[in-house]
Formats: sequence, structure tokens, C-alpha cells
Amino acid sequence: MDLTLTKEEEDFRDRLRAWLHDTLPRLPPEPPAEDWPARRAHDCAWQRALHDAGYAGLHWPAHAGGQGATPTEYLIFIEETERAGAPYVGANFVGLLHAGPTIAAEGTAAQRARWLPPILRGDEIWCQGFSEPDAGSDLASLRTRAVRDGDSYVVTGSKIWTSHAEVADWCELLVRTDPAAPRHRGISWLALPMNAPGVTVRPLRTLAGTTEFAEVFLDEVRVPVTHRVGPENDGWRVTMVTLSYERGTAFAGEVVACRRTLARLARTARANGRWDDPVLRRRLGRLHAEFTALWRLVQWNTSEAAHAARTGGHGNPGPGASVFKLRYSQARQKLYEAAAEVLGPESLDTRHEWTAQRLSSLSYTIAAGTSQIQRNIIAERILGLPRGR
Repeated sequence: MDLTLTKEEEDFRDRLRAWLHDTLPRLPPEPPAEDWPARRAHDCAWQRALHDAGYAGLHWPAHAGGQGATPTEYLIFIEETERAGAPYVGANFVGLLHAGPTIAAEGTAAQRARWLPPILRGDEIWCQGFSEPDAGSDLASLRTRAVRDGDSYVVTGSKIWTSHAEVADWCELLVRTDPAAPRHRGISWLALPMNAPGVTVRPLRTLAGTTEFAEVFLDEVRVPVTHRVGPENDGWRVTMVTLSYERGTAFAGEVVACRRTLARLARTARANGRWDDPVLRRRLGRLHAEFTALWRLVQWNTSEAAHAARTGGHGNPGPGASVFKLRYSQARQKLYEAAAEVLGPESLDTRHEWTAQRLSSLSYTIAAGTSQIQRNIIAERILGLPRGR
């Protein structure tokens, strides 16, 4: 991994900084957290601005409609947009960060042409329909069934923790297409239109008071067979591609955001007198080292995937993504525990940004595969230890 910037990469950073400097002051204010239609419009407008400026799908391959940028250019983009305080992908995150890359890697030419351009333009929002009430970390035990009926699947079941289902146009949906097969081999990956008859969405209110998750109920919903990504019953392998992106690169921008939050914590501690506590200073110093190391791990994983693509591999994030996911989710919780210490009694106010983030951080050791699952992956696929029973 060479972290030295080329002249072309330095020029890219300068152009991006100039564009952000000109564009960000003209953006409208961010809408209220609970106004999801307004948040969708806000997030999609930002995505369209990125698209029109040539920054959408920066690291996606050219055949998928992306810019084919180098890993270093992509990481420069993440650093500069976060440091400038640009909007996050928001409601676009499922489509941009894992459904889209999965379709780019596993979809047919027709599927890429149908779904990827609207994702990149911000025209269509995706949600994730993986977890079920009785199949969380043990995802392979999912029960939502898809029965083949001519040119369609008839889907019946339910999903939970479905991100942004309230405003989504499409859902990356895991279904069981062969109940007689071993549980990892009878699953298929479908693109579900959220406006199809038989789809019911019920928002869930989180501990932090937000409703970005929902339950989705599917009552004999017909999904065209042409909406299946990958071969029938090969959905588990396709899902591993999706999860590798979710664990490996989807949180990259958040690492930079956490580093910025850490700097704000230090300034706040100096202002309210908490900086005099040597234990707190040591705690913040360790967090600084942790997030610096995590950013280097992002760089490593991204460079490794790009090298694999150049040498004939698939180019998807490898098992190192689980190392990142495990460490990042733990570090994020520690960060906002430190924030509560800096805030003192003010941390009891759930309206405070850092308190809301602290509550939200509790989910990070569960989402995208629990920490226990990540440890199993690291033990088996990196360390070569025997499979657990």
C-alpha cells in the first residue's frame, strides 16, 4: 500500500476542495430528522449534485457507470467531503454502498443498466431486507419464502430492521427459494419493488427516537424472475458480496466523521474544564490512535480489493472487512461513552447530538453482522482456526 499522492491525485484533491467550497454554501439546511420525505429529497438532491459534477460512483467500475477512480482518489473524496461538512449519503446509503456495488459485481448487463444509473443520479432509493424476527445474526435461517410461478416469484414472509423502507423504491431482499436444500444453499437475492401489491411497511422507533428502520410484511408479493441477482439458490454467495461491502467500505466515511467528532470533544473538554482530568486526556488519546489505525485499515482494505481486481480477482473487500467492522463498532461506542463523560449531566439530554449518537452506537456491534460473527470470520478465514460448532 503506497500512501504517497501522485501529481494527478493532488490535482484531484484541489479540484474537489474548490468544488466543495463553491457548492456547500448554496445547499439548503438539513430537514428535521423525522421528516423522511424531506430527508429523502435533501439526500437525493445532494447525490444529483455529485452526479452532475462527476463525483457519483467515484470508485465504481466504468462498466457500472462509475468513474473508475483509483482507491486513493476515492479515499481523498471521503476525507475531503467529511472534513468540509458535506452531507452524508443518508437515505441513499443502501443503494450506493452495498446494493449498487453488489449489482455491479453480480448483476447482468440488463440489471446494471436498469438499476445503477438511477442509484448514481439519486433518482431511486434502496432499502435492505435481510434480517427477520427469527433470523438476525443467524441470517441463513431466514424463512421468507419465494415460490416460482411462471416468470415470477411469489414472496411471503417478513423482514425487520429494514433501513429506510419508508422512502425506498427498491429492496435488496433475501428469500428462501428451496426449503429442502441446506440452509445456505436454498437462498436467492431479489430486487423487490417497494410499491408492489402485498408490501406493507411499519416504521420502528429506535432508542434514539428515530425511525430509519421498519418492519416489512410481504403477502404473496409477485417479483419477476428477471429481478433475481445471481443464480437461483446462490443467494448466500451473493449476500457475502453485499456484506463485504457493508462491512468493508460502507463505514469508511464515518471513520473520518468520528475523527472530527474526537477533535470537537477535545475542544469541548478544554472549554468546560474537563481537560484537566488526566484519565480523560489519556482516553481521548487512545481513541485518536484507534481511529487513525482504523483509517489506515480502510486504506489497506480498499487497496487490497483494487489490487485483486487488477490481477484477475473479484475486487470485492476480503475478510479484512470483518477486522475493520469489529474494531470500528467497538471504537464508536467508546467514542460516545467518552462524549458522555465530557458532557457530564448534559449527556442525559437525548436531544443532544452526541447523546443521540451514543444511543445509536449501541447498534453497531449488531448491524452488518454481530461482533461474535465477525470474530468467527476472522478466526476461520484469516487465522485458519477450525470452524466452531
